[in-house]
Amino acid sequence: MKKGIAVSPGVAVGTAYCMLEIFVNPDRKRLADREVTAELARFETARDAVALDLRALRMKVEHQLGPSEAAIFGVHEAMLRDSAFTGKVRNWIANDRLTVSAALHRLLQEYTRLFSETGDAYLQERVADLRDVVIRLGDRLSDVANPEQPAMHGPIIIVADELLPSHVVALDDVNVIGIVTQRGSQTSHAAIIARSRGIPAVSGVEHLLRQVKTGDTVVIDGRDGIVTVNPDPEALSAYLKLEREFVHLKDELAANRDMPAQTADGHPLQLLANVNGPLDLPAAQNMGAAGIGLYRTEYLYLTHPDIPSEDEQLATYERIIQGSPGTSITIRTLDIGGDKTVPYLGHQHQEANPFMGWRSIRLSFEHPEFFITQVRAILRAAHFAQTLGKQVRILFPMITNLEEMRRVRGMVGRAGKQLKAEGHAYLLTPIGMMLEVPAAAVSIRLLLGSVDFVSIGSNDLVQYLMAADRDNPKVSHLCQPLSPPVLFVLRDVIAACRAAGKPITLCGELAGQPRGFVVLLGMGLTSFSMSPAFIPSIKELACHLTMEKATAVLDRAMKFNTTAQIKRYLSRQVAEVAPNLSLMDQA
Repeated sequence: MKKGIAVSPGVAVGTAYCMLEIFVNPDRKRLADREVTAELARFETARDAVALDLRALRMKVEHQLGPSEAAIFGVHEAMLRDSAFTGKVRNWIANDRLTVSAALHRLLQEYTRLFSETGDAYLQERVADLRDVVIRLGDRLSDVANPEQPAMHGPIIIVADELLPSHVVALDDVNVIGIVTQRGSQTSHAAIIARSRGIPAVSGVEHLLRQVKTGDTVVIDGRDGIVTVNPDPEALSAYLKLEREFVHLKDELAANRDMPAQTADGHPLQLLANVNGPLDLPAAQNMGAAGIGLYRTEYLYLTHPDIPSEDEQLATYERIIQGSPGTSITIRTLDIGGDKTVPYLGHQHQEANPFMGWRSIRLSFEHPEFFITQVRAILRAAHFAQTLGKQVRILFPMITNLEEMRRVRGMVGRAGKQLKAEGHAYLLTPIGMMLEVPAAAVSIRLLLGSVDFVSIGSNDLVQYLMAADRDNPKVSHLCQPLSPPVLFVLRDVIAACRAAGKPITLCGELAGQPRGFVVLLGMGLTSFSMSPAFIPSIKELACHLTMEKATAVLDRAMKFNTTAQIKRYLSRQVAEVAPNLSLMDQA
């Protein structure tokens, strides 16, 4: 039994499928003599294909962003052609009888160990470049037939060091019922993906890949952050019973999809869905979302082989609009940086504090033409939405001050003028800011005159407010959304927006947590955007909760001095109001 971070509630029992950092179980197989030639050919085929990809990508990025941004791909191509690099891989395949995957994995381990011992920052960055090259080779190798690679048969539980957006694309056709990772937090890629699909998940389980192998029976308890490998028959029986109860509760709650979202005393609520792309839309529809409160466009960039063009973006946005429930779709512009990076935007060099550095709207300002391309695509999508009787809103992340909002409005106006001059159909649409930076929260009243709506990004707001990196296990315990300072800030921001008549939504993970929902409702918030899987449980909780009760709970909670006191109190209140939701709550 291992303890990690509870990131998506529920219980799952399934067969482990282990993904090492890059490859699936690369070290177990040794080649027979007759297989060596074919394995060398697989390596050469993948290497040549990746070299062509890198050359084409370098040319495209140089054309769109400039030679300095494209230079990194020249470095990667040179690595791919380096005789020391290729010689080691060929030698291990031919003499040690390793598969290509195992040889590349050994290469990465060897260079990581060698360069990390030097303490030289430049050499350590070269490890990151090598990792990028090896990942590209791994992706290509998956396209080159390998009969020895184990097939993924469901239901399975993915066990990985870290789950990246590119991995998710490969898993779309697999029956994944749970995810557990060695790294990550409550707001990591793995966590967001698991919650959007309503499957239990645990992150931050150290050294798990040393103790579990593909085929093992794994139990995930996403409420308490517990992972059990090969449990004894008695424990397995108990967990299977809990899993059945969890599945039954999900099915039972999903039946309320057509019921109105409202409190017990009849106050209407807007329960919206957070989505990463078109594949999340069926869940949003099936769970009864009233619309899309947050479409994270960065996943389009993270899973695209290069820079998506304006027309490619427009086509994706139109798919989102067509498949969305309700009539409202909020599209957030590119939120790259922190834990989400793409090399063609200059993220090949590590920043000391990436979450507080060159990211989100700051990065967009650095590349105005690149940024305006996305704004143009969204304005064209807004016109398309209007023809379907729907409305698109455009949301800008990590706004810090009034000057940035004015600059954003100027760039939207410029994009509109370009489209008009070129004869494209477009629509100027409501402009919103994502409130994540404490400076913006403190000065919210100065900003409200320049925005049409506000969305609170509680995930980042919490870590910035607490000065604690949510992905750093040494300080992640400080990132508590139900802590007194966070509640003070949220209450003031919501009150300011309501007084000014500005629509406000909270689209962080706090919106889908029963305890968080109760206090937010008590603050007067009535619009919530969350992972689709959480909508039924929040709707169920709401129909047992009056506004008067929520206000009373908030007032009492705000009198406690510690996070632990607040959480214990709110847990008791949720259990009293809706005892059947215990399986959906987290520790």
